[in-house]
Amino acid sequence: MITAYYHHGFAAPIGDHIMPIRKFGLVAEALKSFPEVLLAEPKPVTEEDLGRVHTAEYLNAIRAGEPRQLAESQKFPWTPVLFPSVCLTSGGCLAAGRQALKEGVAAALASGFHHAHADHGEGFCTFNGLVVAIDALKATGELQTAAILDLDLHYGNGTASLAASRPYITAISLYGNDYFENVAYRDVTMPRHQNGPNHFSVPLPGGCDGARLRAILSEQLPSLLARGKPNLLFYQAGADPLKDDPFSPLALTHADLLERDRMVFDFAKRERIPVAWVLAGGYTRDVSKVVEVHLNTFRAAGMVYR
Repeated sequence: MITAYYHHGFAAPIGDHIMPIRKFGLVAEALKSFPEVLLAEPKPVTEEDLGRVHTAEYLNAIRAGEPRQLAESQKFPWTPVLFPSVCLTSGGCLAAGRQALKEGVAAALASGFHHAHADHGEGFCTFNGLVVAIDALKATGELQTAAILDLDLHYGNGTASLAASRPYITAISLYGNDYFENVAYRDVTMPRHQNGPNHFSVPLPGGCDGARLRAILSEQLPSLLARGKPNLLFYQAGADPLKDDPFSPLALTHADLLERDRMVFDFAKRERIPVAWVLAGGYTRDVSKVVEVHLNTFRAAGMVYR
């Protein structure tokens, strides 16, 4: 049985937006027909949990809406329900991480919000739920080290910035769009960011197909072990590398992304690393295509962990 954490409060009412937040509820509804998946509600993270990662000024801005430029730095229109919503999504990441440590695998039906920095948000990412969860689990002694594998279309710049001061985290981002100063770039031939001792990135060439992705992923997965086997792996399973996504320069099909997910789970199981995954990205106008990518991640997990 795979536990997937979901709460209706994940979807803050921000109106018609390019980020289809309603997809989380659509995935949750579809998973009711998956006998191997158990839906559970997470608790929100605490102020103490958030304060380990984000500055007090930024937390206050998201809570109160002022200064408005900071409160909307993640490109969402600010609303009073934003703060409780992102406390819940980070709570989903934390619950999934904790459950994975116990059972080997778990999921959160929310994004990891990998563009969020310590003092501001970017790219539809308010609080970095991945790092918030890792720091909370480290604070309670439930883990000592963790890895983040980011297979969203966009480079996880916020996660990299936070990992830089956290030697107990290893972060790897395979990306088809670079992301720098809150702007996405389809051209990945010119580097706009720097790697560090514990955070690495690998650009995917334009037109990258399934065979090329599998080759790159096979080469890069062992890098997660280069600094020692982590106690937990967080996997950012992006839907936006899909070729139908308006931001994707890649040639990846639903079948390619399902195989991508299966490879990640195979690796984690083989290396006996607990894995928690989150649902990220996906901007096709037909939201059913985004939902299908996320459901396929559950199907891939079911193949490996049955």
